[in-house]
Amino acid sequence: MANALLAVENLRTHFYTEAGVARAVDGVTFSIGAGETVGLVGESGCGKSVTAFSIMRLIASPGRIEPGSRMLFEGKDLMTLSDEEMRRVRGNRIAMIFQEPMTALNPVFTVGDQIAEVARVHERASKKAAWNRAIEMLELVGIPAPAERAKEYPHQMSGGMRQRVVIAMALVMKPALVIADEPTTALDVTIQAQILDLLKDLQTRFGTSILLITHDMGVVAETASRVMVMYGGEIVEEAPVSRIFANPHHPYTEGLLGAMPRVGRDQARLQTIPGTVPAPTAWPTGCRFHDRCPYSWERTAHEHPPLYEIEAGHFSRCHLAQEPQRRAQPHEPLVVQQGAGA
Repeated sequence: MANALLAVENLRTHFYTEAGVARAVDGVTFSIGAGETVGLVGESGCGKSVTAFSIMRLIASPGRIEPGSRMLFEGKDLMTLSDEEMRRVRGNRIAMIFQEPMTALNPVFTVGDQIAEVARVHERASKKAAWNRAIEMLELVGIPAPAERAKEYPHQMSGGMRQRVVIAMALVMKPALVIADEPTTALDVTIQAQILDLLKDLQTRFGTSILLITHDMGVVAETASRVMVMYGGEIVEEAPVSRIFANPHHPYTEGLLGAMPRVGRDQARLQTIPGTVPAPTAWPTGCRFHDRCPYSWERTAHEHPPLYEIEAGHFSRCHLAQEPQRRAQPHEPLVVQQGAGA
C-alpha cells in the first residue's frame, strides 16, 4: 500500500438504528494504484455503495465511520481533514459517478450549468470560461451538438445521454480517482457497452484511477484489471481479474460466476446462491457466508476466517485455504439465514 493512490485500512462504517447497530462495512482494507481500474463486486446489501460513500465522506446520521478507520489518499488521511478541506478534495481530486443520473442531476438547472458549476467552485473560473469548459466536456464524452445540448435540462435527454453528462461532471477537474457506482445498471446493453468504452478511453487520456462498483462480473471482466469480491461487509476475495475467472477460490465468488450467462451454456441451468445477504445488524458468527455455502462445516460456523493468501496477489477469506479436501464434500447449506440487506 506504500505507493498506492488510495489506501483504505480497516474501514468500518456502522449505522445506529432502533433495530441495532448495522455494521454495513466492517473492517475493509484495500488499495488502488495510480491509473488502475479495480472492480468491487457483490450482490445488493453487501456494503459496496456504503464503502464508496465512506471514501467520499458522505455518510450521514445515523451512520458514522468508526474510529480506527484510515483512508489515505495521495498521502493524506481523509479522516483527519476538516469539512472544508474534504469539500476541496470531493469533486476535484476524487469524483463520483452515480448509478441513476436523474438523482445525481438537478432537474431545474441545465446540464451545462451543472457541469460549469464544478469548474466555478473548484477552479474559480469565470462564468464564460466555465460554460466553455462545460461544452468542451460534453463534446469529450461524445454528446453531439454540445453547445446546444448544454442548454437542455436533464429530462430532455435519454438515459445514456444523462449518464454521459454525469461522467462529464465527474471529469471536469481531471480527478486522480473516479468512483463509479453501478454506472451502467439503468442502461440497455448497447448503451452499457458505449459507457464502458467511454470510461476506458477517458481513463487512458487522463490517467485516472477508477473504483468500479458493480454486481455484474461481466462488466468487471470487460473493464477492471483487479477485482475485490465483497460479502457481509467484508472483502472475501481479491485477485487479478484473469485469476478470479480462471480459478475462483471463495465459494461466494464461485456462486457469482456460476450465475453468469455464458455462450454455449444452457440458460435454464444457471446456478443460484440460496438465501440472501444476512442483516448487517446480525452477521452470522464464523464465516458470514457459511449458512449459504455448499462446503460449510462446523469450523466455518464458529471461526471467523482471516484473508488467506492463496498465491501471490490472490487472497480469500475462506477456511478452504487450510482444508481444501472439504471441496470434495459439497452439500446443501445446513441453515439459510433470512435477512434484509442494507
